[in-house]
Amino acid sequence: MRRRPIHMSDEALDTLRAGLVELRTELKVPLAFPKRVLKAADRAAAEPILPDKDARHLPLFTIDPPTSKDLDQAMHLERRPGGGYRVYYAIADVAAFVRPGSPLDVEAHDRIETLYFPDLKVPLHPPVLSEGAASLLPNQDCPALLWRHDLDAHGNLTDSTVSRAMVCSQARLDYATAQQYLDKGTAGESLALLREIGRLREAVEVARGGISVNLPDQEVTVKDGSFRLGYTATLPVEGWNEQISLMTGMSAARIMLDTGTGILRTQKEQADQNVVKRLHDIAKALGIVWRPGTSYATLVRSLDPDRQTHMAFLSEATSTMLKAEYTVFRDNRKPAHTTHAAIAAPYTHCTAPLRRLVDRYTGELCVAACADKAPPNWVLDALHCIPCDMARGKSGLADRQTVDLAEAAVLMHRVGEVFDAAVIDTDAEWGRPREGKVFLADPAVLARVESTNGLDLQLGSSVRATLKRANPSADGDKVLFTVP
Repeated sequence: MRRRPIHMSDEALDTLRAGLVELRTELKVPLAFPKRVLKAADRAAAEPILPDKDARHLPLFTIDPPTSKDLDQAMHLERRPGGGYRVYYAIADVAAFVRPGSPLDVEAHDRIETLYFPDLKVPLHPPVLSEGAASLLPNQDCPALLWRHDLDAHGNLTDSTVSRAMVCSQARLDYATAQQYLDKGTAGESLALLREIGRLREAVEVARGGISVNLPDQEVTVKDGSFRLGYTATLPVEGWNEQISLMTGMSAARIMLDTGTGILRTQKEQADQNVVKRLHDIAKALGIVWRPGTSYATLVRSLDPDRQTHMAFLSEATSTMLKAEYTVFRDNRKPAHTTHAAIAAPYTHCTAPLRRLVDRYTGELCVAACADKAPPNWVLDALHCIPCDMARGKSGLADRQTVDLAEAAVLMHRVGEVFDAAVIDTDAEWGRPREGKVFLADPAVLARVESTNGLDLQLGSSVRATLKRANPSADGDKVLFTVP
């Protein structure tokens, strides 16, 4: 679903801008870095802790959105002489710049993660680091945590290790350009292997029961006075790139479990049989065949989110998944639950330290484990605080409320109009489904809907929905539709 520009009135655009300012105020978003932090960042950029190992000969490349400057990962992929593959995956070494207890460290623990708004970015670290000295920019020597993954001919991981090394990325790609090279057959060997290995890893994911739900995401941007709200289409190369990151996160989790100290990203499976039964009932109501013996993961992979009834089921199914959390363990006292249900394996966050606090700590634990050394004291001392720190992160809330504001701004002068929509969520579990959520393709809106005629909302049905409210300043639902 391609994003299309929506030109707004000056009043609507001003309303959106004012709403974003108010949102950042409500969330207490720290827009500016204190002077002491900026000075510390300048010193750190000039005097990083450099590793002894030199891996600048590796022809690494990065692949990110076209406007990204905070480049966390770079990779090089090659065939192994005896068969199979080798993947080098360099992760920005934030700890080479951010000293424990320094103003940079304290500020990072306050910010937790990078926040993205349509009109600005609020980084975790000062730009001189996150978009400069610590970023894996092309033709720049950088300290990194260099992972080496060995895989067999079927894409199964046979060995992983990580160590500090100097690297130098040689090419910077964006997703669209990378996909174009692959489609035209002009990709270099390393990029071509990303497709080959990515597909193998997708098959490995299927075999272990992992779940990838590709619902369309709403994206909001403001550029040159024009406003864009749309659904973003995921390119195949984005999925293959994600498989390398997932593989690294699973490897890091296994390394930490083997050594007895770590931070996992865990998610339990939905054990409530009433919820499971409801999913089966929903599938039946939508005409989706869920054969006996077919797993939930297998069913989800077979569905096409471009089909209205399939999108309705996927939306409902995603909302029933239990929330993921961070789980800390140490001194070989492993937690009772160690896996991430959607990934179907132990997993951790470790590949985005420029943008997420926890990744600096998991990276340190893995480097120490692979060097057969004890973790640094600063990591051990902070371990028990990490889950609470990460719970204070605001990226999810900021994203949701930004989209809510954008939807209301787009529709603020269209109250009373009737739109073609699809019911993709209902409150059926609470009784008669009189409330739910509707999907509009154009404009790209997902919003609450109420039935006003006493009839039940039918999940997956096409409806003519009347816009009842579109108020960017409203508390609660800023946009509301009714079905007469």
